[in-house]
Amino acid sequence: MISESNYLAVNLSSWNNRVDAHLGSEFYDMEGFMNGKSSLNDIELKLLGEVKGKSILHLQCHFGQDSISLSRKGASVTGIDLSDKAIHKANEIAKATQSEATFICCDLYDLPAHLDEKFDIVFTSYGTIGWLPDMDKWATIVSQYLKPGGQFVFVEFHPMVWMYDDNFEKITYSYFNTGAIIDTEQGTYADKEANITVSNITWNHSMSEVINSLIKNGLEILSLEEFDYSPYNCFNKAEAVGPKKFRIPQFNNTLPMVYAINAKRKNESKC
Repeated sequence: MISESNYLAVNLSSWNNRVDAHLGSEFYDMEGFMNGKSSLNDIELKLLGEVKGKSILHLQCHFGQDSISLSRKGASVTGIDLSDKAIHKANEIAKATQSEATFICCDLYDLPAHLDEKFDIVFTSYGTIGWLPDMDKWATIVSQYLKPGGQFVFVEFHPMVWMYDDNFEKITYSYFNTGAIIDTEQGTYADKEANITVSNITWNHSMSEVINSLIKNGLEILSLEEFDYSPYNCFNKAEAVGPKKFRIPQFNNTLPMVYAINAKRKNESKC
């Protein structure tokens, strides 16, 4: 039975079931990636800046493309993800590409049981926090793993997007976190024709919920940007309006689709 109380088991199954379809999809372009193509987008690259020589913790890394892309740029990267199948593939891909990125399989909230280290940067992006019920616990993890003065780079789909039904025809869900959203879908965002059925338990998180959780946990917000496009063609009926820029046609440039936060952990006060 699917219920909010077993969301970890449901979502673990969901992500494990997606891995093979994602690896074979045009969306993830594994052939290009294995030949050196970066999976990172201009939005996060601008915020990350020069990463050579820096330590980076990548939260909810899937099978590690972004982690390995950061490693290729000279960073020391640790990626974590709930899906054991995805992490197994991440290790295989890292070995095949001679990347030194390392990976940990665990629930994000349980990371302190698996990792005791501080990082220059914590990074997470695109379709991550919706799988987590509690933003305060999430922000606690972000803060815990940052060195004093360390940088947090977060890029996510805008909460306005998640208010609509799959075809963007009507508002179906609350902008605010009013509880778990339980659904089942055919296919997956990376391959809508994939012969898989997955159940998901997710939560919507408003901008204020995210930002206040970070502030509460000792992070200083340096910038907040909103974008009228998605760099990924992952939404129904989206159309390209430029290289790696997709919009929902009926909204043109009026709907915020992505937002990005650049923050830093405050230096610890001296007694």
